Amino acid sequence: MTTSAMSPPGPVAPPVPTTQAYYDRFAAGYEAERHHGYHRLIDELELGLVRRYGEGRDVFEAGCGTGLLLREAATFARSAVGLDLSRGMLLPARARGLRVVQGSLTDVPLPAASFDLVYSMKVLAHVPPIERAIAELARLVRPGGHLLLEFYNPWSLRTLAKRVGGPSHIAAGTTENDVYTRYDTLARARTYLPPELEFVGVRGVRVVTPTSKVFALAPLGRLFSWAERAACDAPLLRNLGGFLVLIARKRGGAAARP
Repeated sequence: MTTSAMSPPGPVAPPVPTTQAYYDRFAAGYEAERHHGYHRLIDELELGLVRRYGEGRDVFEAGCGTGLLLREAATFARSAVGLDLSRGMLLPARARGLRVVQGSLTDVPLPAASFDLVYSMKVLAHVPPIERAIAELARLVRPGGHLLLEFYNPWSLRTLAKRVGGPSHIAAGTTENDVYTRYDTLARARTYLPPELEFVGVRGVRVVTPTSKVFALAPLGRLFSWAERAACDAPLLRNLGGFLVLIARKRGGAAARP
């Protein structure tokens, strides 16, 4: 037997967590900072659009997590259903009494044309087969209904801060680098829309905030909150949002009231 054959094996790299495992780990601390400051502002800017297009209608959240947005959508929608890949994330959502199902965005176990609004926040950036996922979400929307699809913008202060500060810690042994993440310009995101969807507009979320830490000081937090609300729908400025919420409408049928 050769010496090389007798050599001990080298260190084995720990397995890279799957997207489902990543979010199962993330679930325990996911809501720790979500009820105030920066994170609450982001939720409110997203929920403003959900209310605009979903009030009094049937809505579906693709990637509902623990149900924070879905819980609020359920207060003004006719019906609200959520889906998430992670069992860990869905446990709190079910405890809240929300209607949720486990599944993948690329194969949603629900009938076609079931909803007037489908929305997905902070999820699509982590789905590699993005065109397949959006086609599946479009299948769920009734003609004349809308989709709100959020993407991560490479040309933004948020992305710059990520590059300078490095990946955020998620759970023991896990950082943001452990999950697939894609960054899309608005022009690129629009190319993902299937022919049955028409582009309506975009809202920029986190346009001027350099870091979430500015919200630790109340006066600065109020200033940046005002600035973000002013910039989110402003022409040109909105295109610089760290999160770009693309608004699309499904062709055919009467246009739903925005």
